[in-house]
Amino acid sequence: MSTLTRQSKSAKAVSGVAPFRFKHRGATGYADLLKTYRAQFHVTQAQLVRLTGFSPRSVAKWSQGEPPSPKQEKALVEMDRLFDGLARVIESAQVGRWLTHPNPAFDGSTPLQVVERGELDRIWRMLYDVESGQPG
Repeated sequence: MSTLTRQSKSAKAVSGVAPFRFKHRGATGYADLLKTYRAQFHVTQAQLVRLTGFSPRSVAKWSQGEPPSPKQEKALVEMDRLFDGLARVIESAQVGRWLTHPNPAFDGSTPLQVVERGELDRIWRMLYDVESGQPG
């Protein structure tokens, strides 16, 4: 095990808090991260609630800087990956709008409805098809 890995693990053990995983967004904390999502992807707080699957109260707490639980952070990581995937095929500023419009690729459901039904793989499959040039 490298010295850096041991130091990271020991710092986590001492503080009890995992390191902030979203520095690649230019954010310094969870409140800043959610503000970045809203600005870059034009998503609303309500859309963030639907995308993460957690309560409006939880998302409001993150917006105030409270760190999420490990399970909640996992949902944020998945949402972050989704935003990156979508930004590869559509303009970042159009993501929020795209999420709320019925899509024939999802049998007329909105992408948010697809996420809420636990069918995120359908969105990933669509992204793969678009990026690879394969017919859907």
